[in-house]
Amino acid sequence: MASTGGLVPITRAFLASYYEKYPFDPLTDDVSRLSSQIRSFIQDLIQGFPPTQGESLLIQEADSEPPHKMDENMWKNREHIEEILFLLERPHWPSVLQQSSTAEVAEFATTLGQLKDKFQATLRILESFQSRNSERVFNTVMTYMPQDFRGTLIRQQKERSERNKQAEVDALISSGGSIRDRYSLLWKQQMDRRRQLVQLGSATGVYKTLVKYLVGVPQVLLDFIRQINDDDGPMEEQRQRYGPPLYSLTRMVLFIHLFLSLAWQRFEAFKLNRLQISVLEEAVDVYTTELQRFINFISEVFANSPFFISAEDASMLEMGKNDEYKEITVPAGKSYEVSLTVESINSYIAWDFSLVQGKLNMDIGFSVEYTNNGGEKTLILPYRRYESDQGNFSTCMAGNYKLIWDNSYSAFFKKALLYKVDCIPPVLEESEKGSERNEVEE
Repeated sequence: MASTGGLVPITRAFLASYYEKYPFDPLTDDVSRLSSQIRSFIQDLIQGFPPTQGESLLIQEADSEPPHKMDENMWKNREHIEEILFLLERPHWPSVLQQSSTAEVAEFATTLGQLKDKFQATLRILESFQSRNSERVFNTVMTYMPQDFRGTLIRQQKERSERNKQAEVDALISSGGSIRDRYSLLWKQQMDRRRQLVQLGSATGVYKTLVKYLVGVPQVLLDFIRQINDDDGPMEEQRQRYGPPLYSLTRMVLFIHLFLSLAWQRFEAFKLNRLQISVLEEAVDVYTTELQRFINFISEVFANSPFFISAEDASMLEMGKNDEYKEITVPAGKSYEVSLTVESINSYIAWDFSLVQGKLNMDIGFSVEYTNNGGEKTLILPYRRYESDQGNFSTCMAGNYKLIWDNSYSAFFKKALLYKVDCIPPVLEESEKGSERNEVEE
């Protein structure tokens, strides 16, 4: 059982700081361009042919905003990819296309096969990502569980639950359920898994029988699994950072699905022209490439993100978020400086800094020096090594003031520094302000 001493669940402030290290390169402009083109083709297809009930559901979905939750978007992408793969199978082609054997049809068939291959490869990557991510969350939870019968009970409960869920899916397929029906059930099951985590965290529902056995389970673990999926919890930071590109890709694959579905039903009246086929090819290529890039990116972000942080880190990050603290790394053998230009005497210079705990920090040198217009330097605060410090002074000379954090003495360890520096000009009394105004008027 891993120790949780001094740890708290990840906070939104922590994730904001963590995600700064992982900026996502924007989607190519081709995503919006091609989505718009396909949307225009869709309008053309429904001009003279009113949509069926099933098509109306897709059109309504296309006109709505994608789901807010990132994992629900992942499921939606899977659903539409499977629907597209169904349409790309030869038995589901329009009958006129199946029965024709012209060179033009043969070329189109080759194109459809290439599109199918791209979607199948993307679907495998998406399924693998979801499976790995689900296992990672559960295994992390189990790492902090007591390694005795309590952990075994939880694992057995999960295995029984997953068997029952798979039986539900199999029964739906056997009864002729559609792909849409299956994914509706899969998402419901995903929400059931969340509720089970919450039940474990609060010891309710099926886990009531385990309440007396949960003694010894770290409270921080129970807190984590209870709040990890809250709508306004830490994951909202993830949704705001990385949701928009995923939402665009969800919308794009929905447009591709809708376009193919409408085109197949109207193929005899509206045979696809070369422009439409060309745009479809390019859209599939851009969509699958960009979705794979996004999945690879978000996999790395998730793999390196911890679920728990120290209480000190959480506190300092909250302070940094609220009071505009900055975090920087001072490499071994280097120093970091903040330079302030002071134009008036009696200005007020203040600082507050600390080393972020848990990163082999120990201490760091700190000093403050003044440089006049002639380049002459004066030491204001002598060099000393600190773990943290707060200080201030009133300037008696105008000029340049430099705050220096020194890690040159360290041969191996970088230092993670959280700091805030203020330079406040002197506050003038009302009489002084009046004198200044009179001087200006004269």
